[in-house]
Amino acid sequence: MKLIETKNAVGSVLCHDITRIIKGVEKGPVFRKGHIVREEDIPVLLSVGKEHLYVWEKEEGMLHEDEGAEILREICQGGSYDDAYGPEGEKKVFNHMSATLPKEGKIELIAEEDGLLKINRKGLYTVNSFGRMMIATRHGNTAVKRGDKLCGTRIIPLVIEKETMDSMRAELAKVTEEPIIRLMPFKKKRFAVINTGSEVFKGRIKDTFTPVLIEKMKEYGGEMINHTACDDDNEAVTAKINEFIAEGADIVLCTGGMSVDPDDKTPLAIKNTGAYIVSYGAPVLPGAMFMLGYTEEGKAIMGLPGCVMYAKRTIFDLVLPRIMADDKVSAEELYSLGEGGLCLGCPVCTYPNCGFGKGGI
Repeated sequence: MKLIETKNAVGSVLCHDITRIIKGVEKGPVFRKGHIVREEDIPVLLSVGKEHLYVWEKEEGMLHEDEGAEILREICQGGSYDDAYGPEGEKKVFNHMSATLPKEGKIELIAEEDGLLKINRKGLYTVNSFGRMMIATRHGNTAVKRGDKLCGTRIIPLVIEKETMDSMRAELAKVTEEPIIRLMPFKKKRFAVINTGSEVFKGRIKDTFTPVLIEKMKEYGGEMINHTACDDDNEAVTAKINEFIAEGADIVLCTGGMSVDPDDKTPLAIKNTGAYIVSYGAPVLPGAMFMLGYTEEGKAIMGLPGCVMYAKRTIFDLVLPRIMADDKVSAEELYSLGEGGLCLGCPVCTYPNCGFGKGGI
């Protein structure tokens, strides 16, 4: 730091907050640490009794907090400063995100498309483990909408050694070469629904499952291209799945017939399509009897238990955003859902702003 006269401070960077107190009206910082003093700020500073200021003195090998935040922005979003900002500092869309300008040493990334947020957890931990810098994000593998805040980055002190930032980048390179944050836009997918079970097929009860699926798929831009009902006949269900995929369905949703009762043939029907079965069963309630498979072409086939029809949120809500973003789900990821996989059925549902599904996937 160095001490200078306030009247000569234009262009200098404040080293501490400047507080203004007006009895009964205001008490708080009028300028924050890191603020760059402008001509119009001088009268304000003098009005709060600051005829001298401590300002940052640029030293070789030291970075201001805004410079450090820009390094963290690049690590998160990818791309150079010119990729993220225009000539006058205006935002640009890069990797489906935009970055705010540094403010008090902080930069935020904003979603510019609806999509699936992916977090490189090992990379995130590596950066935060250095202790004098931080990146805070939303939970990964969750759906976000355009305009949503994805992360905030900042350097903890006002200045930081360039050597420290270089060391962090070197350690990060050992862990990953990918940006810490990715946004995978949702695809316009076509889907088909097969209701299984004699009760619907023979008209004994009304199909109340399909309308629920249409609404959930609509949230991600899904278009239903076909719908049918089948008896408890695994060969018929297998034939319909293959038929719908041949017609251009990207996703086939099979409802009902997912338990271990002798008449429930949906898991066998899905298996007999030749699809790769990721898992039959998931450590999630509601939704334990869920089944997921992929064809060789990457088309998704799902067996949905009855809870998807009546429960507010289930395993289907956790997996669907990933399917719609072409982000393949592995068995290991499903297994990791046990922590956080219990929906509490709150009287007022606040999902996704709750712990449901936040353990692993």
